[in-house]
Amino acid sequence: MTSAAPRERGLALWRQIAQALETEIGDGSRAPGSQLPTEAQLAARFDVNRHTVRRALEELARAGLVRVEQGRGSFVAEDVLDYAVSARTRFSETIRRHNKEPSGKVLDLREIPADATVAAGLGVAPGDRVIRLERLGLADGRPVTLGLHYFSSVRFPGLRALLQRHPSITEALAEVGVSDYRRQVTRVTARLPQPHEAALLAMARNRPLLVTENVNVDQNGAVVEFGVTRYPTPRVQIVFEP
Repeated sequence: MTSAAPRERGLALWRQIAQALETEIGDGSRAPGSQLPTEAQLAARFDVNRHTVRRALEELARAGLVRVEQGRGSFVAEDVLDYAVSARTRFSETIRRHNKEPSGKVLDLREIPADATVAAGLGVAPGDRVIRLERLGLADGRPVTLGLHYFSSVRFPGLRALLQRHPSITEALAEVGVSDYRRQVTRVTARLPQPHEAALLAMARNRPLLVTENVNVDQNGAVVEFGVTRYPTPRVQIVFEP
Protein backbone atom coordinates (compact mmCIF):
# COMPACT_ATOMS: atom_id res chain seq x y z
CA MET A 1 0.00 0.00 0.00
CA THR A 2 3.00 2.28 0.34
CA SER A 3 4.51 1.88 -3.14
CA ALA A 4 3.53 4.00 -6.12
CA ALA A 5 1.27 2.48 -8.73
CA PRO A 6 2.89 1.77 -12.11
CA ARG A 7 2.29 4.55 -14.64
CA GLU A 8 0.07 3.77 -17.63
CA ARG A 9 0.58 5.57 -20.91
CA GLY A 10 -2.40 7.51 -22.18
CA LEU A 11 -4.15 7.55 -18.79
CA ALA A 12 -4.19 10.77 -16.76
CA LEU A 13 -2.15 10.58 -13.56
CA TRP A 14 -5.09 11.58 -11.37
CA ARG A 15 -7.17 8.76 -12.85
CA GLN A 16 -4.36 6.24 -12.22
CA ILE A 17 -4.23 7.37 -8.59
CA ALA A 18 -8.02 7.10 -8.29
CA GLN A 19 -7.93 3.59 -9.72
CA ALA A 20 -5.15 2.51 -7.35
CA LEU A 21 -7.07 3.79 -4.32
CA GLU A 22 -10.32 2.29 -5.63
CA THR A 23 -8.59 -1.10 -5.87
CA GLU A 24 -7.38 -0.84 -2.27
CA ILE A 25 -10.89 0.05 -1.11
CA GLY A 26 -12.43 -2.75 -3.15
CA ASP A 27 -10.10 -5.49 -1.92
CA GLY A 28 -10.54 -4.51 1.73
CA SER A 29 -7.06 -3.08 2.23
CA ARG A 30 -8.75 0.12 3.35
CA ALA A 31 -11.71 -0.54 5.63
CA PRO A 32 -14.97 1.44 5.54
CA GLY A 33 -14.66 4.51 7.77
CA SER A 34 -10.85 4.44 7.80
CA GLN A 35 -8.96 7.64 7.10
CA LEU A 36 -6.91 7.93 3.94
CA PRO A 37 -3.38 9.35 4.01
CA THR A 38 -3.12 13.12 3.69
CA GLU A 39 -2.81 14.81 0.30
CA ALA A 40 0.86 15.43 1.03
CA GLN A 41 1.44 11.76 1.87
CA LEU A 42 -0.38 10.57 -1.24
CA ALA A 43 1.52 13.08 -3.39
CA ALA A 44 4.80 11.70 -2.05
CA ARG A 45 3.69 8.11 -2.58
CA PHE A 46 2.68 8.64 -6.21
CA ASP A 47 5.38 11.24 -6.94
CA VAL A 48 2.89 13.86 -8.13
CA ASN A 49 1.76 17.29 -6.97
CA ARG A 50 -1.08 17.76 -4.47
CA HIS A 51 -3.41 19.17 -7.13
CA THR A 52 -3.27 15.82 -8.96
CA VAL A 53 -4.07 13.95 -5.74
CA ARG A 54 -6.93 16.33 -5.00
CA ARG A 55 -8.42 15.66 -8.43
CA ALA A 56 -8.28 11.90 -7.78
CA LEU A 57 -9.98 12.27 -4.38
CA GLU A 58 -12.70 14.46 -5.89
CA GLU A 59 -13.41 11.74 -8.44
CA LEU A 60 -13.63 9.08 -5.72
CA ALA A 61 -15.94 11.32 -3.69
CA ARG A 62 -18.22 11.78 -6.71
CA ALA A 63 -18.32 8.01 -7.11
CA GLY A 64 -19.38 7.64 -3.48
CA LEU A 65 -16.25 5.72 -2.49
CA VAL A 66 -14.69 8.46 -0.38
CA ARG A 67 -16.10 11.20 1.83
CA VAL A 68 -14.11 14.38 2.36
CA GLU A 69 -14.56 16.20 5.67
CA GLN A 70 -13.35 19.77 5.81
CA GLY A 71 -10.60 20.15 8.36
CA ARG A 72 -10.42 16.39 9.06
CA GLY A 73 -9.35 14.71 5.82
CA SER A 74 -10.65 11.97 3.53
CA PHE A 75 -12.28 8.73 4.65
CA VAL A 76 -13.41 5.53 2.98
CA ALA A 77 -17.18 5.75 2.67
CA GLU A 78 -19.22 3.35 4.79
CA ASP A 79 -22.15 1.31 3.57
CA VAL A 80 -25.36 3.35 3.60
CA LEU A 81 -27.63 2.33 6.46
CA ASP A 82 -31.34 2.04 5.71
CA TYR A 83 -33.11 3.71 8.64
CA ALA A 84 -36.66 2.37 8.67
CA VAL A 85 -39.53 4.68 9.62
CA SER A 86 -42.73 2.83 10.37
CA ALA A 87 -45.62 2.90 12.81
CA ARG A 88 -43.30 1.56 15.50
CA THR A 89 -39.88 3.14 14.97
CA ARG A 90 -37.25 2.18 17.56
CA PHE A 91 -33.60 3.17 17.24
CA SER A 92 -32.04 0.09 18.83
CA GLU A 93 -34.22 -2.34 16.88
CA THR A 94 -33.40 -0.60 13.60
CA ILE A 95 -29.64 -0.67 14.20
CA ARG A 96 -29.61 -4.31 15.35
CA ARG A 97 -31.50 -5.26 12.20
CA HIS A 98 -28.31 -4.28 10.33
CA ASN A 99 -26.17 -6.48 12.61
CA LYS A 100 -24.64 -3.41 14.24
CA GLU A 101 -24.43 -2.53 17.91
CA PRO A 102 -26.57 0.47 18.93
CA SER A 103 -25.44 2.95 21.55
CA GLY A 104 -26.25 6.50 22.53
CA LYS A 105 -24.72 9.53 24.16
CA VAL A 106 -26.79 12.14 26.01
CA LEU A 107 -25.58 15.60 25.01
CA ASP A 108 -28.12 17.68 26.89
CA LEU A 109 -31.10 17.09 29.21
CA ARG A 110 -33.03 19.97 30.69
CA GLU A 111 -36.41 21.59 31.15
CA ILE A 112 -37.27 24.60 28.98
CA PRO A 113 -40.33 26.65 27.97
CA ALA A 114 -41.86 25.34 24.74
CA ASP A 115 -41.45 27.53 21.67
CA ALA A 116 -44.18 27.67 19.03
CA THR A 117 -42.88 24.68 17.03
CA VAL A 118 -42.46 22.38 20.03
CA ALA A 119 -45.78 23.49 21.52
CA ALA A 120 -47.60 22.68 18.29
CA GLY A 121 -45.89 19.30 18.07
CA LEU A 122 -46.76 18.32 21.64
CA GLY A 123 -50.19 19.96 21.67
CA VAL A 124 -49.34 22.23 24.59
CA ALA A 125 -49.38 26.00 24.98
CA PRO A 126 -46.29 28.07 24.03
CA GLY A 127 -44.30 28.71 27.19
CA ASP A 128 -45.39 25.48 28.91
CA ARG A 129 -42.53 23.58 30.50
CA VAL A 130 -41.16 20.69 28.45
CA ILE A 131 -38.31 18.22 28.83
CA ARG A 132 -35.66 18.57 26.11
CA LEU A 133 -33.33 15.64 25.48
CA GLU A 134 -30.56 15.86 22.89
CA ARG A 135 -28.89 12.56 22.10
CA LEU A 136 -26.36 11.22 19.62
CA GLY A 137 -27.19 7.76 18.26
CA LEU A 138 -24.37 5.47 17.16
CA ALA A 139 -24.10 2.23 15.19
CA ASP A 140 -20.89 0.33 15.93
CA GLY A 141 -19.52 3.55 17.36
CA ARG A 142 -20.26 5.67 14.26
CA PRO A 143 -22.76 8.54 14.61
CA VAL A 144 -25.94 8.00 12.58
CA THR A 145 -28.56 10.18 14.29
CA LEU A 146 -28.62 13.44 16.21
CA GLY A 147 -31.99 13.70 17.91
CA LEU A 148 -33.93 16.30 19.87
CA HIS A 149 -36.74 14.73 21.91
CA TYR A 150 -39.42 16.78 23.67
CA PHE A 151 -41.92 15.63 26.33
CA SER A 152 -44.51 17.48 28.38
CA SER A 153 -43.25 18.13 31.92
CA VAL A 154 -46.84 18.39 33.14
CA ARG A 155 -47.86 15.00 31.76
CA PHE A 156 -44.59 13.27 32.72
CA PRO A 157 -43.30 14.99 35.88
CA GLY A 158 -40.79 12.23 36.74
CA LEU A 159 -39.53 11.55 33.22
CA ARG A 160 -36.50 13.81 33.31
CA ALA A 161 -34.94 11.88 36.21
CA LEU A 162 -35.73 8.58 34.48
CA LEU A 163 -34.07 9.74 31.26
CA GLN A 164 -30.93 10.48 33.26
CA ARG A 165 -30.82 6.85 34.40
CA HIS A 166 -32.12 4.99 31.34
CA PRO A 167 -30.22 4.74 28.05
CA SER A 168 -33.53 3.81 26.40
CA ILE A 169 -36.37 6.31 25.92
CA THR A 170 -38.78 3.38 25.56
CA GLU A 171 -37.78 2.02 28.98
CA ALA A 172 -38.08 5.44 30.63
CA LEU A 173 -41.54 5.98 29.15
CA ALA A 174 -42.64 2.55 30.33
CA GLU A 175 -41.89 3.60 33.92
CA VAL A 176 -44.25 6.58 33.62
CA GLY A 177 -47.08 4.44 32.26
CA VAL A 178 -46.51 4.53 28.48
CA SER A 179 -46.29 0.83 27.68
CA ASP A 180 -46.09 1.42 23.94
CA TYR A 181 -46.26 4.25 21.42
CA ARG A 182 -46.42 4.62 17.66
CA ARG A 183 -45.43 7.10 15.01
CA GLN A 184 -48.33 9.35 14.02
CA VAL A 185 -46.58 11.57 11.49
CA THR A 186 -43.12 12.09 10.01
CA ARG A 187 -42.10 15.13 7.97
CA VAL A 188 -38.78 14.99 6.08
CA THR A 189 -36.69 17.92 4.82
CA ALA A 190 -33.04 18.40 3.85
CA ARG A 191 -30.53 21.16 4.57
CA LEU A 192 -26.82 21.72 5.07
CA PRO A 193 -25.56 21.01 8.59
CA GLN A 194 -24.58 23.68 11.06
CA PRO A 195 -20.92 23.48 12.16
CA HIS A 196 -21.67 21.73 15.47
CA GLU A 197 -23.97 19.23 13.73
CA ALA A 198 -21.30 18.37 11.16
CA ALA A 199 -18.75 17.88 13.94
CA LEU A 200 -21.03 15.63 16.03
CA LEU A 201 -22.10 13.55 13.03
CA ALA A 202 -18.55 13.38 11.61
CA MET A 203 -19.62 14.62 8.19
CA ALA A 204 -18.59 17.28 5.71
CA ARG A 205 -20.33 20.64 5.98
CA ASN A 206 -21.07 20.67 2.25
CA ARG A 207 -23.10 17.43 2.43
CA PRO A 208 -26.79 17.68 3.35
CA LEU A 209 -28.58 16.41 6.41
CA LEU A 210 -31.91 14.64 6.30
CA VAL A 211 -34.13 16.16 9.00
CA THR A 212 -37.30 14.56 10.30
CA GLU A 213 -39.95 16.12 12.50
CA ASN A 214 -42.08 13.44 14.08
CA VAL A 215 -44.89 12.98 16.55
CA ASN A 216 -45.34 9.81 18.60
CA VAL A 217 -48.65 8.99 20.31
CA ASP A 218 -49.79 6.41 22.85
CA GLN A 219 -52.44 3.73 22.36
CA ASN A 220 -55.18 6.29 23.04
CA GLY A 221 -53.84 8.76 20.46
CA ALA A 222 -52.46 11.22 23.03
CA VAL A 223 -49.15 12.84 22.09
CA VAL A 224 -46.17 11.35 23.92
CA GLU A 225 -43.22 12.91 22.13
CA PHE A 226 -42.30 15.52 19.54
CA GLY A 227 -38.91 14.92 17.95
CA VAL A 228 -36.48 16.42 15.47
CA THR A 229 -33.82 14.01 14.21
CA ARG A 230 -30.89 14.75 11.90
CA TYR A 231 -29.26 12.05 9.76
CA PRO A 232 -25.94 12.29 7.86
CA THR A 233 -26.70 11.53 4.20
CA PRO A 234 -23.27 10.00 3.53
CA ARG A 235 -24.18 7.12 5.87
CA VAL A 236 -27.97 7.01 6.28
CA GLN A 237 -31.01 6.94 4.04
CA ILE A 238 -34.59 6.94 5.34
CA VAL A 239 -36.89 4.14 4.25
CA PHE A 240 -40.62 4.34 4.92
CA GLU A 241 -42.21 1.00 5.76
CA PRO A 242 -45.95 0.27 5.85
